[in-house]
Amino acid sequence: MALSMEQRPSASQRVQAALSAAGIAARIEEFPSSTRTAQEAADAVGTSVGQIVKSLVFLAGGVPVLALVSGANRLDPARLGALTGLEIGKADADAVRRATGYSIGGVPPTGFPAPIPTFVDRDLLQYDVVWAAAGTPRHVFPIAPNDLVRITGGQVSDLRPSP
Repeated sequence: MALSMEQRPSASQRVQAALSAAGIAARIEEFPSSTRTAQEAADAVGTSVGQIVKSLVFLAGGVPVLALVSGANRLDPARLGALTGLEIGKADADAVRRATGYSIGGVPPTGFPAPIPTFVDRDLLQYDVVWAAAGTPRHVFPIAPNDLVRITGGQVSDLRPSP
């Protein structure tokens, strides 16, 4: 029997469940204003933009891949392509929702219907704590970068453009 809308867990509840299942006791925080962009999230949390995890979904040969990138960095699609060995294309909003179950601006690093190959920006590892989206454009949670790598099965990589 299908759950009614009232019975279905919210996006942030699904993220909390995924974190708990992975052994992470993170507290999801909700903010009255948007945390959709890295700068908005950093302002809301009161941290540096580098400590914000941008969850970027791309298509590698048509298959979704997730890049978790420091908010201070841009992602170099050519580097991501070299890591996957496949041509990288943009994932539109529908592809992101199909792959993750979440909308752009609130995509968490975990809690997807099926595993997604994940690449973690090496620059995130310099921080004690980073903040990631928790299912909506107003929910985020703190996590140690090593825990982020562990729960996502992510491959730590250099993802930003070469200087």
